[in-house]
Amino acid sequence: MSETIEPAAALAPPAKRRLADVLRELRRPKVSLMLVLGIASGLPFALIGNTLAFWLKDAHVGLAAIGFVSWVGLTYSIKFVWGAVVDRIKAPIIGRMGRRRSWMLVSQVVAGAGLIGMGLIDPKAQFWPFVALAFVAALGAATQDTAMDAWRIESAADADELGLLTAAYSVGYRLALILTESIILMVAKRLGWPISYVIYGAAMSIGVAAVLIAREPVAADAVLEAKSEAAKRHPLQAVYDAVIGPLIVFFRTHGVAMAALMLTTITFYHLCDYMRGPMSNPYYSALGIDKDTIGWVRLVVGLPGSFIGIAIGGFSSLRLGNHRTLIVGAIVQPIAIAAFALLGWHGGDYALIHAAGLKLTAFEAIMTVDSIAIGYSGVALISYMSTLTSLGYTATQYALLTSALAITGKFLKGFSGSIVVLLQHGRSLLDAFALFYLVAAALGAPAIILCLVLTRLTPATPVRTRA
Repeated sequence: MSETIEPAAALAPPAKRRLADVLRELRRPKVSLMLVLGIASGLPFALIGNTLAFWLKDAHVGLAAIGFVSWVGLTYSIKFVWGAVVDRIKAPIIGRMGRRRSWMLVSQVVAGAGLIGMGLIDPKAQFWPFVALAFVAALGAATQDTAMDAWRIESAADADELGLLTAAYSVGYRLALILTESIILMVAKRLGWPISYVIYGAAMSIGVAAVLIAREPVAADAVLEAKSEAAKRHPLQAVYDAVIGPLIVFFRTHGVAMAALMLTTITFYHLCDYMRGPMSNPYYSALGIDKDTIGWVRLVVGLPGSFIGIAIGGFSSLRLGNHRTLIVGAIVQPIAIAAFALLGWHGGDYALIHAAGLKLTAFEAIMTVDSIAIGYSGVALISYMSTLTSLGYTATQYALLTSALAITGKFLKGFSGSIVVLLQHGRSLLDAFALFYLVAAALGAPAIILCLVLTRLTPATPVRTRA
């Protein structure tokens, strides 16, 4: 029997609002909870990714192996599987809390336990057990994100509130990245990497506290309960509805050609950023930049830059629309990434301005531009993807979109270390890193073209369809 598929948030476009109005409304309790949940979502990401690469480099693990270890992040690339689980199966023991809250809680405990376990193992002497624990942390983190994305979208009263929740999530997520990409470097220099990971694993408890306070989205939970009752009568149909149904609805809603274009665009959008990820910290280390300097620059420059990028991205989405904002984000990302090649060619960091008590280095300037660009483009993509899901299929469909975003980049970045080693033949290590950053930036070109095509072909207004 067919049914009307309603979007998770209202179809009406968000009202035009000034940036000051948006910031004031971040004081809403629901939005504040989303900020904390965004922190919990962001905590494991770098700890199983770029920051982990720094630890492995300090432990004298080879560049090629560091790149391959990044494949534990492929758990993020099959979020549609976790989405089907989160949508249709209650979490064990605590399922009465509701599907979204219970799965967020379980996954946060798993992610935190994995991170703490990593802190108790020597990555050099016990390499494979260490990788296994990193995988456990990644599995918990990916499941957490899937349930959290569904909660964010289904909890929104309308498209305007969805924008506020998305902005709060982005701010929290970026704050977590600062904690796990900058502050942890200072902590690790003084306490060591193992203790640092134990501390950060325990910090996942803030997400647990937020989940206990949060409320389950009533409308979405009712839809999912009805589907669960139907599943008891028709188990095979339930499996189809959980895994295949959301994909069919997505392609039917948008049309096969347009849906394929959307997924392809999302796939390529952050590819250049993914590719350079595992090599970022090893590159800074090769440049001779101290951990404290890296951490301080990321904190003093990266955090404000990210917030500026998020604010501009959110404001741009409201004023220019999602598609134009997508195009701008696709353009600024590769430009910011290519700029890092200047450091390698110069042989290290150098002063751009050093006069009248003012000093600005190239590393600081490039990090500023990069933080703004990535913050802007991140909000642009999240805002766009959040408009594409249907109620009752939110977790699976949004997971499909984020899987499309991650799968190519997370697979290819596993070869990043091998590419640097290959480029080093006949060159210095810094020259090889500089060329690698240009190669990564070049991967942003397809995203620009696809965003332009998507904007040209997208209908002016969304339409309701029947499944």
